[in-house]
Amino acid sequence: MSTILDTIIANKRKEIEKFKPLSSVERFERDGFFWKISNRSLKQSLLAEDSTGIIAEFKRKSPSKGWFKTKELEVEPVVRAYNDLGAAGISVLTDEEFFGGDLDDLIQTKVISDIPVLRKDFIVDPWQIAEAKAFGADVILLIAACLTKSEVKQFAAYAKSIGLEVLLEIHNEEELDHICTDVDMVGVNNRNLKTFEVDIDISLGLINKIPTEKPAVAESGISDVQTIVTLRKAGFKGFLIGENFMKKEYPGLAFEQFVIDLQRVSE
Repeated sequence: MSTILDTIIANKRKEIEKFKPLSSVERFERDGFFWKISNRSLKQSLLAEDSTGIIAEFKRKSPSKGWFKTKELEVEPVVRAYNDLGAAGISVLTDEEFFGGDLDDLIQTKVISDIPVLRKDFIVDPWQIAEAKAFGADVILLIAACLTKSEVKQFAAYAKSIGLEVLLEIHNEEELDHICTDVDMVGVNNRNLKTFEVDIDISLGLINKIPTEKPAVAESGISDVQTIVTLRKAGFKGFLIGENFMKKEYPGLAFEQFVIDLQRVSE
């Protein structure tokens, strides 16, 4: 039976087939505005002593919940708040069909911010990694559920060769064997990408099995500061949060209040 993830990946392969002939990797290397710019390190940002650890996400919609913010919402006010008020990094959804994002959101985020930018998409071809570099990403996401162990190893090595960091996303114990040398950080998605159900205990159950030299990032299902306190005590260094901010009327203000609350309980 086909899952949501199967549908997304099938659509992604069609997109690549359409756009890949229009711009080669060589063209990205030659003409990509950000290709020669030094990348910012999300790993270092997460490990900084005063880091909130929050990777704040710009996410317009989700397949399960529809639109949070339509295309009328400009990137700048949200991203500037994330950047100025304590985010360790910014994640940008660039999938258009299912998440309402695009590469223009990525470019704008890179220009506005001075913290690491993660391109969050469903990467199934090295061409997308070159595209990410050319359009301003500092970090790419590789999803174990979409890739074989061999593909993760190949894609991560290529990303590292062009100066990008790699966040590998896993969801269960079976995917731990996708972790390889060129992966910088390991994310645990509390949302099952096949059913979209969320369970924070997934992160807590996997943290002690993630190599300590690769900072662990909890993803999805984080909506209150006490959850971050719990996850941080367990060993997580990063916390990817998007929906909790984007569903509010003013995402930037929601983020600001969240950081204030987190600082209060952390004192």
